[in-house]
Amino acid sequence: MEQPALYESHLTSVPLINKGKVRDLYDVDDKHLLIVTTDRVSAFDVILPTPIPGKGKVLTETAQFWMKKAESILPNQLADDIKLADILTPEELAQLDGRGMIVKKLKPLPVEAIVRGYLVGSGWKEYQQKGTVCDIPLPAGLELAEKLPEPLFTPSTKAEVGEHDENISYEEVVKLIGEEKAAKVRDYSLALYKMAADFAKERGIIIADTKFEFGEDENGVIHLIDEALTPDSSRFWPANRYQVGKNPESFDKQYIRDYLESLDWDKTPPAPELPQEVVDKTMDKYQEAASRLMENP
Repeated sequence: MEQPALYESHLTSVPLINKGKVRDLYDVDDKHLLIVTTDRVSAFDVILPTPIPGKGKVLTETAQFWMKKAESILPNQLADDIKLADILTPEELAQLDGRGMIVKKLKPLPVEAIVRGYLVGSGWKEYQQKGTVCDIPLPAGLELAEKLPEPLFTPSTKAEVGEHDENISYEEVVKLIGEEKAAKVRDYSLALYKMAADFAKERGIIIADTKFEFGEDENGVIHLIDEALTPDSSRFWPANRYQVGKNPESFDKQYIRDYLESLDWDKTPPAPELPQEVVDKTMDKYQEAASRLMENP
């Protein structure tokens, strides 16, 4: 039986702080937050009216998996000193059904750390026009979906809901957070991408690009926060169907973007409803990616 979708959470045991594009944020105490990853989906920075039932659960499991795997590189937001059952009623636990995680309160850094390993999407469009990706020069003659000579760190601003993220240079990151933190964010991002890309490749998945977010504790120690290496924040391709020169099919919400691109929609709210076939196919892709990554090969 298909599980019901959670478009937005309704909890009364803890106060709501904020609703993002996909996540609802609650205040637990002076050291902890509760992140609820709903089944909402956004595309082109617009929240769609149609949820993907079960997506939030898969994203939560995937993010926790990668955060634990990345502990050798840097600490993360996960809190192990308090459990969901300590703060929520049985009815609220049932409502979330695996979509919630308790995290440490950290100060988010105002940068989205994007790493690109392959030439695709907006990077491919820019490369065709200028021979660059985010103004970083690349060798001539690269093809669509080709692996880049080295992964690129291409940061962006972190936009409010309804606004668009904007690419910024490394020098602008330095201005925002200082030289030392900027270098750490860049180096952590590239190390995380390399670790994850190698691991995923062994399981038949190419991570074309991904996005990380970071926060710091009261001592200035940088942690991995938000989500990490999920189909919502990454472009996952099946390795056995990958071909240079072609736009690969993917395990992520690119499928939804492709459907929306086929419509006469100007990418401003309100967004169109998704047909059931697109909802089902998207969930199948998310589940396949998660099972390939998290199960033993």
